[in-house]
Amino acid sequence: MLTSKQRSYLRGLANPIDSIFQIGKGGVNQNLIKQLDDALEARELIKIRVLPNAQDDIKDIYHRLSKELSAEEVQLIGSRMVFYRKSKKNPKIELPY
Repeated sequence: MLTSKQRSYLRGLANPIDSIFQIGKGGVNQNLIKQLDDALEARELIKIRVLPNAQDDIKDIYHRLSKELSAEEVQLIGSRMVFYRKSKKNPKIELPY
């Protein structure tokens, strides 16, 4: 569970990065989950964009991905969402206390 200070720090780090995944009409499937899992292990912090043609509600996608990826929900603004999960092999981001 992230503190508000840690969440704020991660939002600042996520601001300049581009969305590396887009979710469209295909929605969330196991292939996407696998790719997101790999990206979280490599980067720890990822940004995802939900396209207007997505079938599911953005909040539902946000909470579902968080649960399936065992990742922390950092931010949901409009159609963009940010997730954080500490890397098991090579942690890079040092969170403030």
